[in-house]
Amino acid sequence: MTEFSSKLRDYFSSAWRSDPAERKLVRKIDFFILTFCCLSYFLNYLDRTNLANAYVSGMKEDLGFQGDQLNQINTCFTVGYVLGQIPSNLSLHYVRPRYFFPAMMVVWAGLTMATATTHSPQAIMAIRFFQGIAEATTFVGTHYILGSWYTERELGKRSGIFTASGLAGTMIGGFIQSGIYTSLDNRHGLRGWRWLFLIDGIITLPVALYGFLLFPDTPATTTAPYLSQAERQLAVSRLHLHHDRLIEPEDNNDNNNNDNNNNNHTPSTEKENKTKSPLTWTFAKTVLTSWEWWGFVMLWVIAGETESFSSNTLLALYMKSAPPSTSTHYYTVPQLNTYPTGVPAVGIVSTLFWAALTDILGGKRYLVGYFIGVTGVATSAMILAAKGMVAADDDDGDDDPRSTVVVFAAYYWAGAVYACQATFFAWANDAMRQREPVFRSVVLAGMNLGNNAVNAWWSIVFYGASMAPWFERGMYAMIATSIALAVWTAGLSYVTSRAERRRALVGGPGRSPSGGEKGDVGGPRQHFV
Repeated sequence: MTEFSSKLRDYFSSAWRSDPAERKLVRKIDFFILTFCCLSYFLNYLDRTNLANAYVSGMKEDLGFQGDQLNQINTCFTVGYVLGQIPSNLSLHYVRPRYFFPAMMVVWAGLTMATATTHSPQAIMAIRFFQGIAEATTFVGTHYILGSWYTERELGKRSGIFTASGLAGTMIGGFIQSGIYTSLDNRHGLRGWRWLFLIDGIITLPVALYGFLLFPDTPATTTAPYLSQAERQLAVSRLHLHHDRLIEPEDNNDNNNNDNNNNNHTPSTEKENKTKSPLTWTFAKTVLTSWEWWGFVMLWVIAGETESFSSNTLLALYMKSAPPSTSTHYYTVPQLNTYPTGVPAVGIVSTLFWAALTDILGGKRYLVGYFIGVTGVATSAMILAAKGMVAADDDDGDDDPRSTVVVFAAYYWAGAVYACQATFFAWANDAMRQREPVFRSVVLAGMNLGNNAVNAWWSIVFYGASMAPWFERGMYAMIATSIALAVWTAGLSYVTSRAERRRALVGGPGRSPSGGEKGDVGGPRQHFV
């Protein structure tokens, strides 16, 4: 217990980072990278969730939505999002992130404001498709940037903070829409939901300008005025140095024998400026036959669907169509927007908790997979039980308010599954630390591509708006997905551990022809000392 307390204290105080120059560097990149990326992701999620907020705040009636058209709009966004994943991440190897990220923000801000002028669901479908393409780079692009700047010991916490910022956008979006509806509805002839899109787009532009002026790109390409030449060199070299400190004790002899080679070794990030996307069949084969591609893409395909309760705003749809037996009266517009904010609030706490804990425990990100598996099964069972309570009420004529309590408790608890975003992408970054940057960026993009390719039809099949309030089919799908996630997590954790042991036996950090390390069959050793 004393040892754990010491690790906890060192983790939050960064006492393990003994070099003052490195401490100063990390403080700088924390400020300039995390402020821009977190604000960008906050606005990204604000935009996504505000569609649902607008839907329950009058847009459905004003534009004459029918059936599952809300889900079809989300599918249009998802299709664009899928198509943009890999091209956008590859673009970071041709266009400086300092230019690319802000440019995409300006595009999606313009499209968000254009949504305020629409008069049919079909027009929103077209806008959201292109918006999906523009927003595709934010999540995976940022995880690529974080993996380029931070060591294994630092990555989980930063990934957690970044992911939590998106959830904050989801949470605050409900309060913003509630305030806009109350104060601006029908102001200058515009409904409150139209004001929401206008304001959302306008506040995105200053953040884009901030990124254009001060975002530091990657360690190998940065020209940030606030980083000295020595700090730029340190940003490149420290990733390799920290990796050497994280090896297991039994590997030290092998590394000592290779000291001369290590002095001349160039870390993958140092070559980042020279490494362009090798759009060849050889490169494609290298990626598609790697265990990292299949292991982590499938992990996120499965894990992403455990977020379906939250990502499809099921609690808001439940409230919008709650039967009389679950509520004595219909919910007001402010209630429809504010009550569901408890879901992302739980997600923020869970994300930060698990990101920090898995860092402290030496990068054991797989633990989150088991937690989410239990959560998905339990919350689905709770909602099915609540449906049974309502059915029993209908039979005996009584109104049991416990069903509403159970539903709200289940959806709030389900928000905890958001922890998988930060931890699983940090796990992937850890496992590919020895790979070339372009390989890592493609796999990270592939993870989100695979998940969203399934999302494009998953939400319609299992969580269509017409299936509210109970989404019974989706509850059984969630139980199956949660069990599958626990099984896949166990298998992937075995593969990554085996890969680390193999690389430990091989030793030496030399490059293999495929662009990884010699003997590179897995991620970095994560045993912190």
